[in-house]
Parts: sequence; structure tokens; C-alpha cells
Amino acid sequence: MLVLEICRARLAWKEVEVEMFRGGAAHGTSQTQDRGWAWMVLLAAVVLQGLTLTFPSCIGPFFMDLQAEFQATNSETSWFPSIMTAALHAGGPLCSLLVERFGCRVTVMLGGLLSGAGMVASSFSKSISQLYVTAGFITGLGSCFGFQAGVTVLGYYFVRRRTLANALASTGASLGLTLWPLFSQYLLDQMGWRNTFLIFGGVLLNSCVCGAIMRPVELGPPVSPLQSSLGQEPGNSAGGAPLFREALPHQVEPPQQARFAACRRMLQKYLAFDVFCKNKGYRIYTIGVTWMVMGFVLPLVYLVPYAIWNGVEERKAALLVSIIGIMNIFMRPLAGLVSGLHIFSGKRTYLFTLAVLVNGLSNLICVISADFHVLVLYCLIYSISMSGIGALIFQVLMDVVEMNRFSSALGLFTILESITILIGPPLTGLLVDITGHFSYVFYASSFFMVSAALFMGLSFCALDRKNKLKEAPKPTSNDPSRYQYTDVPTKPEPEKQASPAIMYITSI
Repeated sequence: MLVLEICRARLAWKEVEVEMFRGGAAHGTSQTQDRGWAWMVLLAAVVLQGLTLTFPSCIGPFFMDLQAEFQATNSETSWFPSIMTAALHAGGPLCSLLVERFGCRVTVMLGGLLSGAGMVASSFSKSISQLYVTAGFITGLGSCFGFQAGVTVLGYYFVRRRTLANALASTGASLGLTLWPLFSQYLLDQMGWRNTFLIFGGVLLNSCVCGAIMRPVELGPPVSPLQSSLGQEPGNSAGGAPLFREALPHQVEPPQQARFAACRRMLQKYLAFDVFCKNKGYRIYTIGVTWMVMGFVLPLVYLVPYAIWNGVEERKAALLVSIIGIMNIFMRPLAGLVSGLHIFSGKRTYLFTLAVLVNGLSNLICVISADFHVLVLYCLIYSISMSGIGALIFQVLMDVVEMNRFSSALGLFTILESITILIGPPLTGLLVDITGHFSYVFYASSFFMVSAALFMGLSFCALDRKNKLKEAPKPTSNDPSRYQYTDVPTKPEPEKQASPAIMYITSI
């Protein structure tokens, strides 16, 4: 679910950039927007999110079987879901380039082919390393292409109802998180993991059908007020281009300088290293969330193996992840409404820190007891805190970063998160191999979450106090003017003629 919030924030901000670039009045319209075929595209987006985004959540039931098949350790087996989830995070910039070059439909269909081919090839894997490449990297990258391009196309089909469309599309992820583990456990009991992976490949190929539904939107020619004032026809802006180009001096940069400038612009567009160095709030938040994610994903990977290892029936163990998905359907919108209240304005960083702290402390419930009813209680508390984290993670990021740099700040944010998502489960698996107890997974998760919450809470508290001291006025006790009276004229002076007002036109 955290991947959903990250990808949705990236793509929602990309839609904002498109609107800012084109302008509200200059944006063309289409007969298919907000009605007709747009609702079919929305249905395809719901199915697409259920197929791709939450697919890594179904890996838990296969953990023990894969470990026995390849004689692998817990650390080696956990690399498989880690690589898949990391590819789902880190493939965002590459997906954006594909969408700009080939469009949303082709990108979604390419993602469906990659994810389906990866799962089909993984069913023939003879080693755990082959599983890393096929089901891990190829399927994860294909899921990234399908999901992100599928959300992007909603921005073109919906204008007035765009918020409603994104909210309805996100229900596919919650449904997928609920159904995938149960479906996986059923197929695993009936036909084994290899045939199940083969069936998964065929199921993921349905993403191509969803992509075929997302046909390009034909927008009318944009008409801008500037073109109207100059007497130009719509779509005939090329005639006025030479008029402006002749006034600019023609400068030719050396090839090496041109390539260096292009690389620098690309880095500033997708990775905000300059913001990371200058903005203390963004630096604190990025470091804290990057450290937090290392423990945040551990329960989703190890909860089912931990329950099975402690004697819980396999179907009941798979049901635990489904409970988390069902709770997210209802709790995530409620958490978004609560965080948007006026009383929490300016305090969302501390509200987010509280959600991270509760999430970390809830992992200690699993250490107390591994009984099924206790684990159900854990899933309920974990879902509530998880919904708070998902609802606040990007609202806080928008509070600490200027909106004109949000897109590049989000790019660096997700890249750093993908690194910790990649290394977190394998390192914890190595701890389980050394100690021989799955309970250390939840100790490690609590350590990462609680330490991240304390770091962010104390750091933001110190930063706010420092900013208040800078903004507070400094009275000077030695100023004699504080204790002197000023003469008040008894006769009104003639009013001076006001200077003519000057109006600056800053936008059209």
C-alpha cells in the first residue's frame, strides 16, 4: 500500500505539471472526457491496480515451499519479494520516459507482457537466482509500467471528476491485497507453486487487455488568450514562432557542455539533490522515512511464514494478510479525512510520527504470542497505523518541500526508499538464519519503526523551535524612543497628491 501512495503522488503531481504547462483555458476538450468510454477506462484501471500493485503481497504463502524447493536460507528466499517490490518503486522515472515517448496504452501493454512473461519464465526456474531475475526484476518492472501508466491515463480521461476517478481506482489495490493471498493459497494447495506461477503469468497478461481499452484521447486544438489577441487561428502557432526566434541570439554550446547541461537538467527534474542539501525539513523527513521503510515492509513478507512456523493452519495464515487489505479499504479514507481537519493543520509531521510509533510498537504483539486470535488483533492495529502512514506520508512531504520542486523531490524520495526496501528483508532473513527464530523479524521491525519515529519527532521539534526563535521579534531595552511622547498636530495638513498607481500584469 505504501507503493500505491508513492506512485499515485508522483503521477498526480505530473498531472498538475501538465495542467500548469498547458493552462486551464488552453486545454483542449474531448467528447469522451468524464463520460462514455472514460468509465470503461476507469474500470480497466481498477482491474489493473488489483493485478499489478498488490501482486507482491501474494508471495508470503510460497515462502516455505520455495525455501524447501531450492534448499535456500531465509535471507536468500526473501531477496525474491524484495527485488520485486524495489523494482515496483524504482521504475518510476523509466516509466515516465516511456509514457512521454510511446503513450500510456503502449506502456501498459508492455508492462503486461513483461509481468506475464516473467511469471511464466519463473515457473521453469531451476535456482533461486533465476527466480530473482524472472519473477523478481522482470515482473516487478512490468507491474511498475502497467500501474503507473494506468493511473496517468486517468488524468486525460477525467477532468471535472478526476478526484473521484482516482479514489475509485485505488479500491483495486485494496481488493487485490485482500484476494491475492487467498487465491495464492488455494492454487498452491491444489497444484503446487510452479503451476501456480504459470497461471499467474496468464492472469497478469490480462493487463494487456486493460491497456488496449485505454485508447488515446483526441483533444481539440487548444486556444490561448495570447493567440486570440494576436489574431492567430487555433493550432496555427508555428507562423508566429520565427517572429520570436529572430530576436534571440543564436548560441551554440560545445557538445561536451551540452551533454553535461542535459544530464544536469535531467537530474534536477527527477532527483532533487540540491533540495536535499539545502532544505533541512526535507532532509530530516527523507532520512527518517528511508530508515522507517526498512522495517515497514517486514511484516508483509514474514507474517505468513511466522504464523505457519508457529503451527497456524496455512489457509488461516494467508487470511491474515487479507484482513490487513480489508481494513485498509475502510480505514484509509477515514485516516485521510481525519488528517485533513483544521486542528491538525501544521501538525501533520507529529501526527505522522505518532502513526509510525504505533505501527512499530504493534509489532511487539506478535512477539508476545503467535496464537491466531492474537495475530488477528495485531493485523487490526497494524492496519489502522498503516492507514495513517499511507494517508499522511505525502501530505507531510508537500508541507516540507516547495510545490514547484515536489516532482523531483518525490523522485529522490522513492529511489532512496527502493534501496532500503531491497536490503531490509534479506538482512532480517539473515538474522533469522543465525538465531533460528522468526520472532526477531518483529523485533527488527519495531526497532526500525520506533527509532525512525523518535528521530523525526525530535528533529522536527528542534527545527520548529529554531524557526520560532528566528521569527520572534527582539525588543531592545536601550531604545529611548520607547519612553518618549510624539507631538500630534492639531491642524490637519493638506493631503498630498497620491502618486499614480502602477499595475503590473504578471499573467494572462
